[in-house]
Parts: sequence; structure tokens; C-alpha cells
Amino acid sequence: MIAAALRLRGLLVKEVTQVRRDPSSLLIAFLLPLVLLLINGFSITLDARAVRLAVVIDAPTAPTQDLFQAMAASPYLAPILVATTADGARLIASGSARGMLVVRQDFAETLLRPQRWPAHLGLQVSGTDPNTARLVEGYVAGALQTWLSSHALENRLLATPAATLEHRYWFNAELRSSNSIIPGMIAFVMSMTGTLLTALVVAREWERGTMESMLASPARMAELIAAKLVVYFGLGMISMLEAVLVGTLVFAVPFRDGILPLLAAAALFLLFALALGLFISTLVRNQFLASQLAFLVTMLPAMMLSGMLFDIASMPPWLQWLTYLFPARYLVSILQTLFLAGSVNAVLLPNLAALAISATVAVAATLAVTRRRLD
Repeated sequence: MIAAALRLRGLLVKEVTQVRRDPSSLLIAFLLPLVLLLINGFSITLDARAVRLAVVIDAPTAPTQDLFQAMAASPYLAPILVATTADGARLIASGSARGMLVVRQDFAETLLRPQRWPAHLGLQVSGTDPNTARLVEGYVAGALQTWLSSHALENRLLATPAATLEHRYWFNAELRSSNSIIPGMIAFVMSMTGTLLTALVVAREWERGTMESMLASPARMAELIAAKLVVYFGLGMISMLEAVLVGTLVFAVPFRDGILPLLAAAALFLLFALALGLFISTLVRNQFLASQLAFLVTMLPAMMLSGMLFDIASMPPWLQWLTYLFPARYLVSILQTLFLAGSVNAVLLPNLAALAISATVAVAATLAVTRRRLD
């Protein structure tokens, strides 16, 4: 018994010493759960607050102004007064508004004579996120009904005026969740095949000692990095095209327009992901650590903070700002736009510019770190 206890004590001391010497164990035990809990706790939400809603009032009157103020008082809606339906349509297409409420010219008049016909309002909602689209419709209907009851009470009407909310969904009329999720999954697949592949492959070369052999060759460091980027870039593009075919053929997700923007966005994002994978593998030179870092900085944000599963506008403001640091956000926005709406330059151009900046920074950082570590 004493001998067994001494052996157990020795093993415990050995394990504790190994944990102290290996920071990856501490990171997995303490940092990873904290990061997952914070990100998932704030980003996973089925509610939508302060949804931007374009409001078109054909004939401003006291009742229509009261209705607008009632919408603004709701914590779930953030109405924006626009002049025409064309202005509201541009806001929806660019993603600046989730929907558009049209208060028709005869709204105030028919509101006073509900016995003849109910007052009509038109609601058009973006269906790119089916869950948010249903919430927006419910929020607007609830705010309208609350205002109608308040209007009847203030004007001492015998009955609550009747109003009909006619709604229509844009881009995803059936509100199929796969139409929104599949484009985001393509971005997730590209993140995985790009960053994780290069991070593991190069880290494996460090562990096996083959990197030293390549460094002893006449090839320059920039040439070694370029060779790896070219090979895995080709694999990544093939993987992207495969994912697009599966999405359109198997899941019947429509692809509206924009082959060239799709290829440009995929190329820029892959360049970023591959360079980031090389950057990670150069820093850690260990397959296990490389895979964990790749998961934390690319795949986890691609799933939680890109808008693939959860509406970014429903997240806390500080987390919304944090999403701008992850290029997956820009790729998901481009893919969802191309699949569901087509080539909308107001969305494509800013996001393509952000991907170009991300790719440039990642390649420059990889070259700088690689020179310091390998020369």
C-alpha cells in the first residue's frame, strides 16, 4: 500500500509538472471554456431588438405621426422615416433595414370609418434570416395593435379601429432556413479547409524536421510560402465550388447572380485563411496547438459571429463591433447576397474591400513572422 501510494504520488507530481510546463493544457482548461461561454452566451439569441424598419408615410397626419412614435417607443423596433418606397427598398437591399412599412395615403381616413373597410398597411420584410423575418412581422403587428387600442381610448371610440397588415417577404419568400444557413456553411467550410489545413500541414513539417531541409535549399522564404499558398489555394477553391454545387443541387438553394463576385470573394478569403494558417503554424510549430488556435480564431467566429446562424444586429453593440475583426462576417454577407438577392453593389463592394484588406494584412504578417522565426 505504501509503495502504491508513493508511485501514485510520483505520477501526480509528474502530471502537475507537465501541466505547468505545457501552457496548452491551461489554455484548454481555463481560457477555451471562458471564450466559448462568453461568445455563445451573447451571440446565441432568438430575440431581435432595435430592428431597423424603414417607414414610408404617403400622407403625414396626426394619426400617422402617432403611429410612427409608437413604433419608435418599442424596444424591438428602430423605425427610419424615408420619403419613398424606392428609398426603403434600397435600405432593405443593402441590409441597412430589415423591412419596410408603408402607411398608405387613405390610412387616416379609413381609420375613422372602420365599418366600411379596415385601414391597410403594407409590410415588406427581408427573408434572408427567416427567424428575424418572423420576429419583425410579429413586432410590427404587436406595436400596431397596441397603438390602435391606445388610439381608440384617447379618442373615446366605441370600438377599436380595424387595420390590416399585408406582408410580403423579400429574397426568401418561403422563409426556408436552409437558404440562409447554406451560404454561411460554405464560409465555414472554407475557413476549415483553409486555416486548419495549412496550420496542421506546416506544423507537422516542423515536428518531423522537414522544414529544416527546405530551409537548407536555395529557395527563398517568400518562394516557399508562395508555393504552399498556391497549392492549398487550388484545393480551397475546388472545395468552395464543391460546396456551392451541393448547396444548389442538393439543398435547392437559389443562386441569383454573380459568378465573378463569388470567385473574387472566395479567392480573397482563402488567401486570408491560408496565410493565417501559416502564421499560426510558424508561431506554435505544434499540430495540437495549431489546431486549437485555428479553431478559436477562424472556425468558431465563422459559426458564431459571422451572421451565419445568429443575426448580428441582435447582438450587444460591443459584440457587433467585434464581428468586424473576423473576415468570415464579410464572406457570409457576400454569399447570402449572391445566393438570395444577386449582385447588389452596395453590399458586395464594401465587403470585398474588407476581405482584400484582411488578406493583405494576413500575408504581410505571415511574411514578417516567418522571416523572424526561420532565418
